[in-house]
Amino acid sequence: MSDLLERLRGRGWRMTAQRRVVAEVLDGDHVHLTADEVHARAVDKLPEISRATVYNTLGEMVSLGEVLEVSTDRRAKRYDPNAHRPHHHLICGQCGAIRDVHPAGNPLVDLPAEERYGFTVSGVEVTYRGLCPSCAGTP
Repeated sequence: MSDLLERLRGRGWRMTAQRRVVAEVLDGDHVHLTADEVHARAVDKLPEISRATVYNTLGEMVSLGEVLEVSTDRRAKRYDPNAHRPHHHLICGQCGAIRDVHPAGNPLVDLPAEERYGFTVSGVEVTYRGLCPSCAGTP
């Protein structure tokens, strides 16, 4: 069983066939699919699943804190099942590929007190941008 399915079951989330398929589609490392991509893959597993069901299920998973909604510049929102391991994102500016990265250090600690301007900082999102090997033409 996938980590996401286990987490959802542990929360007592009612597991319908449609919800299970959406969770299975999101399973894996470096998964950052749009809702339409989730729907297309879900239809392969469960042909009768509707787009509305996929959107509603993704919204519920985000509300539960089990899936992250990742917004990139001018692109559709993507859904990241890696919600329980702090990480940042590396995004290709050409094709939009996204990879999870786990750099050393703690960006909350790295922000100097004089740069906090009295804010109580509760979270941080770091996005690295560049070109993936395919778009850069390197192996």
